[in-house]
Amino acid sequence: MEHSPNDYFSVLGQLQAFSASNTTAIVRPEWNDPVIVKRLLDLGVQGLLFPMIQTVEEAQKAVAATRYPPHGIRGVSGGTRATKFGRVTDYVGSVDAETTVILQLETAAAVGRAVEIGTVEGVSGIFFGPADIAADIGLVGQPMHADVWALIKPAARALMDQGIPVGTLVMDTGFAVELLNDGFTFVACATDTMLLAKASDAALAAVKGALT
Repeated sequence: MEHSPNDYFSVLGQLQAFSASNTTAIVRPEWNDPVIVKRLLDLGVQGLLFPMIQTVEEAQKAVAATRYPPHGIRGVSGGTRATKFGRVTDYVGSVDAETTVILQLETAAAVGRAVEIGTVEGVSGIFFGPADIAADIGLVGQPMHADVWALIKPAARALMDQGIPVGTLVMDTGFAVELLNDGFTFVACATDTMLLAKASDAALAAVKGALT
């Protein structure tokens, strides 16, 4: 939802498409906003990827938005898609353990606080955003720059040493393999829209190149 035109209804449609499979949808809300989080959880979202988390306090706010009182601030509604409209009778007692909370670190300052943020109770994992980290240190458009990864890799290692899952997104499949071999838990190695665009461009170029 952060970088796309997705709204609640389009997210709902995607959740419905996933429901027949074992896929767990991870939704990235547009901001660390408890109202947005409440509505997504009531839709049945099982995992959230929070963008631009900068401090321990913001991490705690994200977790609190996913928890009912007294452990958080999530509002209660029993007849939602998340509870199969009231049919899941133990939902309140089980949902905390079944909800994934991943936090995105996207600035040099946030990366410097990686362990403190990652060890906040209720955080499931940390996602490093190399594109925004690059922009933050004056290297916008260069997410693979060595200086970016000189920040990310030590922070990732410190988190791994604490047993905290770490992940990221890179467009270089070889580098994705390297990160996974180094201990990263989850690494996105492409995006659907860019794969489609590149395949379309390649098909068009092949046809044009063969014209006489």
